[in-house]
Amino acid sequence: MKSSKALQHLASADPSLAKVILAVGECTIKVGGEPFQSLVESIIYQQLVGKAADAIYNRFINLYGGRFPSPELLLSKSDADFRSCGLSGRKTSYIKDLAMHVIEGKLVLDRLPSLTDEQVIQQLTVVRGIGRWTAEMFLIFCLGRPDILPVQDLGLRRAMQKTYSLPELPAPDAMNKIADRWRPYRSIATWYLWKSLERFETIG
Repeated sequence: MKSSKALQHLASADPSLAKVILAVGECTIKVGGEPFQSLVESIIYQQLVGKAADAIYNRFINLYGGRFPSPELLLSKSDADFRSCGLSGRKTSYIKDLAMHVIEGKLVLDRLPSLTDEQVIQQLTVVRGIGRWTAEMFLIFCLGRPDILPVQDLGLRRAMQKTYSLPELPAPDAMNKIADRWRPYRSIATWYLWKSLERFETIG
C-alpha cells in the first residue's frame, strides 16, 4: 500500500491527523498474504491479544507440522485437537465453516480481489464468525484496500476521541464525518490512529 501521496493528502486535509503522522513517523503498514490463512488468523485472534493469542495460533500451526494447512487438511483434525490448542468450540466451528465454504466453492477466494469493498464484505460475512469488522481487516491487511474505515473498531474510536478531543467515544456517524476528508486513504489514516493510540498507552 503506497503511502507518500496518501500522507501528503492526509496531512494537508486534516491538521490534527498531520500531527499524528509526524509523531508516529514512517508508514509501515504491511499488506498481502494468502487469503485463507488471513481469514483463519483473524478468527483465531478475535477478542484475544498479545502472547496468549500468539501461543494459541502457534499451537494450531503445530498441529500441522508447523505449516499452515489447506482447507482440506484443516478439516482432518478433530474438535478435540483444536481444543488442545486453546481454541473454543465456537471458534472451532467458525474455522471449519470457513474451510467448508472454500471447499464447496461457496466462497471463491481468488475472486475477491476483483470485487468492490462492499462485495467482498458481503461474500465474507456469509461465513459464520466473520462479521463486518473481520471483513474490513481482511480488506485492509490482505487485499490492501486504501479506503476502509472500520467504525466498529474500539481502538480507532478511542484514538479518534483522543486526537479530536471528543467528550466521548464517537459513534459511526461522527467518525464518518471526521474521516470524510481522508478519502480515498481512510485505511492509512486508520493505521496512523491505531499507532498513535499504542504510543499514547505506552507512554501513559
